[in-house]
Amino acid sequence: MELVSLTSLLGVAVLELGMVLIPGPNMVYLTSRAISQGRRAGFVSLAGVALGFVAYLIAAAAGLSALFAAVPEAYHVVKLLGAAYLAWLAWQILRPGGVSPFEPRQLDPHSSARLFGMGLLTNLLNPKIALLYAALIPQFIDPALGAAWWQFLQLGSAQIVVGVAVNGLIVFTAAALAGHLAQHPRALRTQRYASGTLLGFFAARMAVSKPA
Repeated sequence: MELVSLTSLLGVAVLELGMVLIPGPNMVYLTSRAISQGRRAGFVSLAGVALGFVAYLIAAAAGLSALFAAVPEAYHVVKLLGAAYLAWLAWQILRPGGVSPFEPRQLDPHSSARLFGMGLLTNLLNPKIALLYAALIPQFIDPALGAAWWQFLQLGSAQIVVGVAVNGLIVFTAAALAGHLAQHPRALRTQRYASGTLLGFFAARMAVSKPA
C-alpha cells in the first residue's frame, strides 16, 4: 500500500483549515460552552467532537469510496447538496441580523458526560463534516495509488489533526476573543463578513468541482 502525496495531504490540511474557520455547528457549540462554562468545558466538548471525526473517517474509508465508484451520480448529488448547504450557511451569516458565534450568550451548565455527548452528537449531525468526507476529500483520492480506503485513512487523519488543533485553539481563546470583539463592534462585523464570504467561496468551488 502506497502513501498519498505530500501535496494531497497539504491540500486536505488547507481545505480543513478553511472549513474549520467557517462558523458552523461545531464552532458555535464549542465557543458557546467555552465562553459560558470555561475552557475545561470547551475541551471536554472538543473530545466528543474529535470522536465524531474518527467515526466519519471510519465510515468514509469503509463505504463512501465504494459507493461513489459504483454510483458516480451519488457523488454529484452529495456535491450539489453540500454546495447548497454551504451557501445557506453563508446567507445566515451575511444576511441583515446575522450573528457571530463569538457573541456571548447565557447557557445553563452541563455535566462532563453531557458536554462530551453533545460534542459528539453535534459533530455527527454536522452537515459540513459530512460533506467534507463525502464530497471534498474524495477529490484527493488517486486511483493510481490503489486502495481508496487506505488513502481515506491517511487524508482523514490529516483532517482530524488540523480540525482538533484549530478547534482547540478556538476553545482556548474563545472567552478572550469574545470580550475583545464585544468591545469592538466593527471587528465583530468584519469577522462575520469575512466568514460568510469564505463560506460562499467554498460553496461555489464545490458546485463546480469534479471528482478525482
